[in-house]
Amino acid sequence: MSVPDFQSLMLPVLKALSDGSDVQVAEVCTRVAAAEGLTPDDLSERTRGGHTTKLKDRVSWSITHFLYAGLVERVRRAVYRITSDGKQLLSRHPARIDLKLLLQYPAYVEWKNRTHRKSPRVERPEQQENESGETPEETLDRAAGELRTVLEAEVLARVRNADPAFLERAVVDLLIAMGYGGGDAAMGSVTGRSGDGGIDGTIREDALGLDEVYVQAKKYAHGNTVGEGDLRNFAGAIDAAGTTKGVFVTTAEFTRAAKDYVARSPKRIVLIDGDELAHLMVRHGVGVRTRVRHEIKRIDEDYFDLEAL
Repeated sequence: MSVPDFQSLMLPVLKALSDGSDVQVAEVCTRVAAAEGLTPDDLSERTRGGHTTKLKDRVSWSITHFLYAGLVERVRRAVYRITSDGKQLLSRHPARIDLKLLLQYPAYVEWKNRTHRKSPRVERPEQQENESGETPEETLDRAAGELRTVLEAEVLARVRNADPAFLERAVVDLLIAMGYGGGDAAMGSVTGRSGDGGIDGTIREDALGLDEVYVQAKKYAHGNTVGEGDLRNFAGAIDAAGTTKGVFVTTAEFTRAAKDYVARSPKRIVLIDGDELAHLMVRHGVGVRTRVRHEIKRIDEDYFDLEAL
């Protein structure tokens, strides 16, 4: 036999976590392999990119979907634990766990809907798999979009769970990666500390520091907002520093009043909310790394036009 698809592995994966202990992904793979009777040849099968085994890749995808459904929780890197909802599901002795079953969980539906809104090519939850009529290139593009959306969600969750100082450093790193300060890390610095006047970091846009961008970073949980008062204070801090440029970043969202204030302000203030922060970090390679690349080639019409010569 070969390694089952990731939906077929969902039930074995959740069962592998059923004892309630903190389990590493490698141990989950070992338990699933034993339960499914996989052979050494099965375990050696690798993904198309060759970066990992099919079993680990599919187990990891199962866990990812369970995370968004609230059936498991991440303890630390590559270590997971089943939740009370996960235990309750197993107590019902399901014959199979798949994506359709996960739609019973509101948190999972919310995530799928959010994924669809951010990437139009991603199917809505109620659509069936492989019924989109896409071309192979469109399917690959949709898959890449879904992978990117999942990655962005994980990046945002990691930043929200980190210390505030980490967010300040990450924002400065991101602005440097985006080309501020000429892309020179030495041009950026973290200044966040008590009595800093609301300035958490600065980016010097020229070697002499004649033109600077000031940064403020606010770490909030999902559902919180940054209001007009916060932006007024930030504008005051920028003014006191003798500059006109600022970037205000939050892991949450901005209120409409905050956005309207920035639109009216004579200061040049850029707002970056949690979703945009995660998107930019992935796009500019901050906190992520490329695992595999897919190259699509098409006919070079100019080359074949030479046939007519």
